Amino acid sequence: MSQEQLPESAPYVVLGGGVHGLSSAYHIAQALEETGEGSGSDVIVLEKKHLAAGASGIACGVVRNFYFSPPMAEVIRVSVELFETDPAGFGYHPVGYIAAVPEVQAEDCVAIQKQQAEIGYRSDVILGEKACQEHMQAIFPDWNGEGIDAVLHERQGGWAETNKTVENLGRLARSKGVVETDHGSIETDLFVAGAGPWGGHVWRMLGLPPEVRVARKEKPTSPVGDSPRVEADGNGSGYETKPIVTYWKLQEGDYWLDDVELADSSGKEPPVVHLDHVVPLRSDRDGHVIDQGPWGIYYKIGRRGFGVQGGGVPIKLGTETELEPYGHDNPEHIVGDDFTDYFTAGLAWAHERFRGKGDEWHTDPHGGIGAFTPDNYPVVDFVLPNAYMVMDSNHGFKMIGMGRLVANDIVRGGENRLDPFRLARYERGVTHAVSHSPYPWN
Repeated sequence: MSQEQLPESAPYVVLGGGVHGLSSAYHIAQALEETGEGSGSDVIVLEKKHLAAGASGIACGVVRNFYFSPPMAEVIRVSVELFETDPAGFGYHPVGYIAAVPEVQAEDCVAIQKQQAEIGYRSDVILGEKACQEHMQAIFPDWNGEGIDAVLHERQGGWAETNKTVENLGRLARSKGVVETDHGSIETDLFVAGAGPWGGHVWRMLGLPPEVRVARKEKPTSPVGDSPRVEADGNGSGYETKPIVTYWKLQEGDYWLDDVELADSSGKEPPVVHLDHVVPLRSDRDGHVIDQGPWGIYYKIGRRGFGVQGGGVPIKLGTETELEPYGHDNPEHIVGDDFTDYFTAGLAWAHERFRGKGDEWHTDPHGGIGAFTPDNYPVVDFVLPNAYMVMDSNHGFKMIGMGRLVANDIVRGGENRLDPFRLARYERGVTHAVSHSPYPWN
């Protein structure tokens, strides 16, 4: 829509042409239509460039429910249901997802599988090194399972082609009469922001404080180094003062060899694999220790249909970073040769087929920046009476169903499944459960 065609006002203005913005716009339009409260023409999406121009367009596209937090498991279940309504349209590959982890995470896997079973999300858990080895070698005959004591095999999930997913969400939104534009300004009754890594920028634009208080249940201690500031209350429990957003550099890429492919024992596309370990990770190039552990990688078939695409544990940057230009266009966002060594070393540890080929990989390194909240889980809430924010804390792409819950919250009068993601949880000290994973998002 051009600036000349843009209306002066609209009841709902949604910021962001990625997964959260488009899913929210589509589901708000659908809810308005179903409740008789309005139509899709009441919703306008603002995107400064084009759909999928940000994090949604360059994500690895993994769809998984490997979360220690029960509220997240429910959001992912809703999202997977949406992917399953139109696999072709969303570019969805329902190949499943496997987490293979050491003993320290075994109890986490048991707990996660139990909560998945309770919500009807299909998965199995395998315990013990021998049983895990047998399970994985039935899929990958060359699998090395030494020290792997638990495998969580999600029979749902997999991955999706990111641009197809975003394009399909855009199509669904337009089918309800939602308008997209990159021109002008517009007055609105309710501003809804699903801005991904730019969530912190929007937060500041709304004049909100850059830090939040997070209640501590234990007696506070003196801060050390860059630890959060601590305040004591009358009961001595105290609060930590934490930034609303902390940035991490995401490490991902596409890698391929001339003579070896990633395929399962039947030659078909394998599940997505998440591998964590606590043993030292050694370079497949020269044998030096890259990481004493813990370390982790995740991987799947490459986005070109061959090779391997995946990533590893991100790098914490702090509270300030440059987001523009975002992703592949910014050399500061792209991983370097050190990550290639790390990622291919992890592949070589897991699969015999990749060993001794450390210098033979073709590389297409990726990258980006993730904006994480104080407990590394989403904030989804009214932050002002006329402003609603979806701060995804880098969980974004797989949560395409979050927009359905947002629409319930905004149009239908509330959504209790979003209660664990309210901003007030920090002040109340009710933050999400923490697993033993080396990743900040589990």
